[in-house]
Amino acid sequence: MIQKFLTILNKSLAAAMVVLLFVGVTQKIEAAILFQDQTENESFNQYKGKVVDEDSNKELVFASLSVEGSNISTVTNTEGEFSLKVPSSMNEKSVIVSFLGYKSKTINLSDLKENNNKIALKTSVMELSEVNVIVPKNAEELLRETLKNKGENYFESPTLMTAFYRETIKKRKKNVSLSEAVVNIHKSPYTSNQRDNVELYKARKSTDYDKLDTLALKLQGGPFNALFVDLMKYPEYVFTEETLPLYTYSFERSARINDKLIYVVNFKQKNENIDRQLYQGQLFIDAENKILTSAIYSLNITNKYVASEMFVKKKPAKANVYPTEVAYRVDYREKDNKWYYGYSNVLLEFKINWDDRLFNSVYSMTCEMAVTDWEKNLSGNLKAKEKLRRNIILSDEAIGFSDPDFWGEYNIIEPEKSIESAIKKIQKQLKKDKIGGTVAVSDPNP
Repeated sequence: MIQKFLTILNKSLAAAMVVLLFVGVTQKIEAAILFQDQTENESFNQYKGKVVDEDSNKELVFASLSVEGSNISTVTNTEGEFSLKVPSSMNEKSVIVSFLGYKSKTINLSDLKENNNKIALKTSVMELSEVNVIVPKNAEELLRETLKNKGENYFESPTLMTAFYRETIKKRKKNVSLSEAVVNIHKSPYTSNQRDNVELYKARKSTDYDKLDTLALKLQGGPFNALFVDLMKYPEYVFTEETLPLYTYSFERSARINDKLIYVVNFKQKNENIDRQLYQGQLFIDAENKILTSAIYSLNITNKYVASEMFVKKKPAKANVYPTEVAYRVDYREKDNKWYYGYSNVLLEFKINWDDRLFNSVYSMTCEMAVTDWEKNLSGNLKAKEKLRRNIILSDEAIGFSDPDFWGEYNIIEPEKSIESAIKKIQKQLKKDKIGGTVAVSDPNP
């Protein structure tokens, strides 16, 4: 019974992450973009730079930058680079730069340059034995208390979030497809069982089909991939009364973030359950208030055949497709003593073994989403026609890269150099008529 339940849970978490593999056919690119009225034009200042470790000069990936006294924020990319757009009227404000395990730094916006800013953070890590607090004896009970307290510690009101979403497909280390979108997340209270809805505002995509082995490999679910990683909103995908006892828990170390003591809790599936597709990773929990501030975890692929059924819905007849890595990350942010979903990413890596080829193919699909602004939702619920489908394929709803000012005043995650290079190459491909196709399937868990 439990195994059947776990299979349903894992499929639910994977439902928005279905890979479509289909022999390429020709079709036209269709664009379906929902636009909303823009606010009055206001001038913006843009700041670019890099966040690094002060001692090693190593780039800090997914560091957070938030404008003090506002809801504006962004994160660094996998090369530690950031791009932050701020209304000119906020030029006298400061930006708070933070990263897990490091001391936050507050910098006046007026002290930042337009480009080439370098922000160095100091580490702030200590052993639990060095901390003058009572350490919980039971890590599992700490997690249970954290999940129980979500109504007190996280947003209690409907919230309208503006977020930037990106999904990338790579063949080994080369980018072959890139889709981006600005979306509005209609987030329900953390105390509510109602699911969040997403509205597409702007989207664009580029794909080099020649590098896809005549395959149209696409990610089903779009922004919902990243949204469902919000463990405090959707704990049932990883932790339930049935699954909590199937893990072992332990304390590793502690860290200070924004002057808050954070416990680091390791969890992994027990050996007697090793044949099940469970998870392992780390939870970063506020020691005083029992708040999950971040989580990094991955799926234990103990049976590649079962894992393949979870993620692969369509594939060529002469190929076997297996996921080799499935990893997740979610970060939360604080505003007025309440926490909310701020950033998440998902990595899916697949190996394709061809019956009639000597060498296999390796693809990775990455999606990430960062909340860049939010406000209380006073506009009510979305109409049915405005809601994104949970089985959406974003690349089918987007147009190509053409307008350099496409995003206007919206904050985005700074593109990686490799992605920028891929876009330039892909643009040439977009001018051709040879477009690969795909077959869409319905979401098994709508």
